[in-house]
Amino acid sequence: MIRVVLIDDEAIILEGLKKVVDWSGFGCEVVATAQNAAAGAAAIRRCQPHIVITDIKMPDQDGLTMLAGLKSEFPALEITVLTGYRDFDYAQEAIRLGVTRLLLKPSKMDEINEAMRVMTENLRASGAAQEDAEEDDKPAGSFLVRKALQFMEAHYAEKLTLQDVADHCYVSQWHLSKLLNRHAQKSFYDLLNETRIKQAQRLLSDPKLKIGDIGERVGYCDPGHFARTFKKLTGMSAYEYRNGKR
Repeated sequence: MIRVVLIDDEAIILEGLKKVVDWSGFGCEVVATAQNAAAGAAAIRRCQPHIVITDIKMPDQDGLTMLAGLKSEFPALEITVLTGYRDFDYAQEAIRLGVTRLLLKPSKMDEINEAMRVMTENLRASGAAQEDAEEDDKPAGSFLVRKALQFMEAHYAEKLTLQDVADHCYVSQWHLSKLLNRHAQKSFYDLLNETRIKQAQRLLSDPKLKIGDIGERVGYCDPGHFARTFKKLTGMSAYEYRNGKR
């Protein structure tokens, strides 16, 4: 039986899909529904579906990042998007990330059936797609790494963890760590420290700022940790850097 997860913030649409589609006729079973991206990602990890039908314009979510996360972590997953978002570039990016079908709301029954037919045929043709695809070579993987680095650039001063960034990208910690190592050849904490020290170097050009305050401003609560990391990455102390030895 092909497992299906439905994601949409409108309960009426979820109920409608569950009732109007002939799931058993396609050899499918709806194993979970969710009304936001985070709950949807959790349901997907819990139920390991073969097919996901989802909206990508829900509150408090980045739809493209969610799609990239799903296709990168679960490359065999067949995805159909139902959306009222009528933007050609957005649609093209969704397709590039690996979406099988993108249907505009309100979707016609024959469009939904056609999407189901294509997705189930794809699954059967690939033997349920059990191969471990090299997701880091796919557009979804590189898209996710860019999103992760952008998020780190925006939040480096906070108490940022790998889990925080993984949640932003709708993937597991393990998967994001693997992507960062493959694309950037560095760990999450190496990348975060590099980002923080670059910002510290910029702030050191302002003589009014104390070195200890700068460390705290870029995310280091412990002055000793800041001092050790700065010297490790630049080859000199923050004091030496400020005084022109760079």
